[in-house]
Amino acid sequence: PQMKRQKELRAMLESLKNGDEVTPGGGVVGQILSSADNFVTLEVSRVNGQSVEMVFQRNSIHSVLPNGTLKL
Repeated sequence: PQMKRQKELRAMLESLKNGDEVTPGGGVVGQILSSADNFVTLEVSRVNGQSVEMVFQRNSIHSVLPNGTLKL
């Protein structure tokens, strides 16, 4: 069961793309704006029309949310 979970997590991390809504560790939720090898940039909020962005390590992403979950 643990190996299966690791495979699923690895496949999910490899399939991340711009526009996906995700939950990294710590309970933050956001939409992927860009991604590099080991990092993703998430838009977590909008303040006065400006995007609030945070950078996370790719392996800190816990889950992908259904599109349309976030109302930024």
